[in-house]
Amino acid sequence: MGKIVSQSEIVKIVREGQKSGKSFAATNGCFDILHVGHAIYLSKTKELADYSIVMLNSDSSVKLIKGPQRPINNENDRAELLTFLNCVDYVVLFEEKSPAKLLEEIKPDIYTKGADYTLETLPERDTVLKNNIKVEFIDFVQGKSTTNVINRINKN
Repeated sequence: MGKIVSQSEIVKIVREGQKSGKSFAATNGCFDILHVGHAIYLSKTKELADYSIVMLNSDSSVKLIKGPQRPINNENDRAELLTFLNCVDYVVLFEEKSPAKLLEEIKPDIYTKGADYTLETLPERDTVLKNNIKVEFIDFVQGKSTTNVINRINKN
């Protein structure tokens, strides 16, 4: 089994791992044009647990959030690129706008989100509280975003 897994596979992996005392940290995102800010964020997520899971927005999910011109890179390319990062153990796609449903199924020990959120503004707040999932907010690297990359390309 590779790093890209189905939703049913990741649930099984997490259940078996947790039974044997392993911890799991999950995060989510589009990760459309991978940049150093993403790498640092994912590395910090991995530092929090034995295994890290990236819940990756599918192409249709990205369009719902970012608009019809996105993603730049398709879901298969984005997922595969993430597997080359040592700090990413598993990648699982989801179709919805929010990963709440998948988070509810996986029940990781820790859920990471960017520090632009608080527990009060977190879209998955009810899910993490209901399932006793610890939330860690990770600072962004200033000036590093896919939108900034796209804007620089468009200027040129």
